[in-house]
Amino acid sequence: MDVKIGPHWYRNSNGTVEIEGLPQMELELRKTGGVPIRVRFAIFDTGGKMHAKIEANSLVVNEQGAYHLERLENGLVLTSTNNRKRVLAINVGENNQVEIPEGEFYTLKGHLLKITPQEWSVEKTTCGSGETDMQGQAVTVGS
Repeated sequence: MDVKIGPHWYRNSNGTVEIEGLPQMELELRKTGGVPIRVRFAIFDTGGKMHAKIEANSLVVNEQGAYHLERLENGLVLTSTNNRKRVLAINVGENNQVEIPEGEFYTLKGHLLKITPQEWSVEKTTCGSGETDMQGQAVTVGS
């Protein structure tokens, strides 16, 4: 699966996204109706406590109703209910390529990951445009 995080393409991945060495997101393309991708994703606070979790495109954990998940024709958008800020946007484009053009959330280690169309950054690591062949392994973001 090809996954684009910000401006960087990760080709031939297995659909798992590891952030700072720990799996935090799983992506699976769907063959039949509905949203074309199935997402598993967890959101944490600065202390590493889970605040929300998406399983099969549904919020199964949502502490104090802090998040809103919208299913779109080509993907999903998760927003914070208090400030309407996009926490995560996932789109499926042509040729089943998955794109994550924007997002801002905490990793399991309590660091803020910011994704913009120009770059992604977490802790002291920043990545701009480019392409990496993952050779069937997980996408790795951060060190």
